[in-house]
Amino acid sequence: MMIAARPIDALRLIDRGAREGIPGVLVTLTGIEGSSSRSIGTQMAVLADGRSVGSFSGGCVERAIVAEAMDVLAAGCARTVRYGIGSPYIDVRLPCGGGIDLLFVPRPDPALVAVALARIDRREPAQIRLGDHVQDYAPGLRLIALGHGEDLVALVRLARAYGIEVSAHAPMQDGGLDEGIQPMVTRMQFPALSVDPWTAIVFLFHDRDWEEFLLPQALALPAFYHGAVGSRRTHRTRIEALREQGVPASCIDALRGTIGLIPGTRNPATLALSILAELVQDYEACAGRVAWTPGSAQTA
Repeated sequence: MMIAARPIDALRLIDRGAREGIPGVLVTLTGIEGSSSRSIGTQMAVLADGRSVGSFSGGCVERAIVAEAMDVLAAGCARTVRYGIGSPYIDVRLPCGGGIDLLFVPRPDPALVAVALARIDRREPAQIRLGDHVQDYAPGLRLIALGHGEDLVALVRLARAYGIEVSAHAPMQDGGLDEGIQPMVTRMQFPALSVDPWTAIVFLFHDRDWEEFLLPQALALPAFYHGAVGSRRTHRTRIEALREQGVPASCIDALRGTIGLIPGTRNPATLALSILAELVQDYEACAGRVAWTPGSAQTA
């Protein structure tokens, strides 16, 4: 079970409804006045049978949004509605005291929705034009984790609970591999995996022998995040070894040492939380952004 709806889940519900013959409304946050608990581009989907996914607040406007979506579906025309400050619905207020503009689009083109989802499933960015608003969709954060023991297992468990696609690998001789962790038969060859700009690679080896050949190979891959656990002294030694191996300075500079947002932790669960928080922070700050050629959006 997911912790909460992901950005792409609203589009997936619209697609599911279309395949079941049930029309729906895609609702997009297009404007904010003052404060808001959600960002521009946040989406919610509502189907004619009452199913919905996504939210724009802590629960104070969602019932009104579902009712509005049903009215929009019956009318058949898109509309933008203000909630909060300046809204005609004086009985619907936002706890943050701000105002949000929501674009309601009934019956988005199912073919374009399917195309966008197919791109995301191929780990490619997608884009749809909703009226005057262009909505970007980036592939989700993917994690490749290599390491030993409890540190690796804790990160795998937490990342999967958060909803991240995880590929985990440990030396075959570790024994008792679980959590879907794949055995590594050699320290000479990085696993044959697809890596893209939305992928993070994390090394959790406390035995640096496993980094010697694998880490230079990983640094040559186009991941948005490369990190390895260890003390500052360990990281300095690691950097010196990479320089001696002739790894380009740009690749070495991209490597994170003493990773995570909680410094100095030695508990596997806390370390996993610390690392995951840093991965999500960096993904949302840079890798989650999608660059598109102007005019490339398809109108839904």
